[in-house]
Amino acid sequence: MNAQVAVKMKSGPSIMLASGNWFDLLDPWNSEFSIEDIAQGLANICRYSGQCNSFYSVAEHSIHVSDTVEEFKLEALLHDAAEAFLGDITRPLKQLLPQYQEIEKSVEDAIFSRFGLEKSSKSVIKAADLRVLATEQSQLMPVGTDYWAAGSGIQRADIRIEFLSPSAARDRFMAKYTMLIGR
Repeated sequence: MNAQVAVKMKSGPSIMLASGNWFDLLDPWNSEFSIEDIAQGLANICRYSGQCNSFYSVAEHSIHVSDTVEEFKLEALLHDAAEAFLGDITRPLKQLLPQYQEIEKSVEDAIFSRFGLEKSSKSVIKAADLRVLATEQSQLMPVGTDYWAAGSGIQRADIRIEFLSPSAARDRFMAKYTMLIGR
């Protein structure tokens, strides 16, 4: 007997989203997905492959990056949105997987297009992301592991990790999104 799983091959390898829609990993442009799907996925993914002192979601991280920038706040909130569909792959592993990087870029481009985000925001967001990363490591990881930030001249972001539960992170992410789009 064949067990049915939430993976299908239609036009390409696809995953079922919490909304019941399907996301085609090779055709994100024509996939049905919403901000709620993104919030749900990011709220349930732990940063650092779970190798931190408590659960810390990508959704909470994204809120911190958005709060750190002066401009491009919506772009900053959605800067890791592709992870809602692809997972949070560690940087060292990602560097070993060039095909993954191509898929990730395609998903990111589809998200930026779907939500009308400004691509010129990427350098501003990357700088804020590094500032948040430095603070995260000082609050989430063993003492002294944030040494790289001081040596790089990166100033820590003024944030406090709250270790939000997935449901609280999803709700806070959605509230931030709603505020930023003015609804």
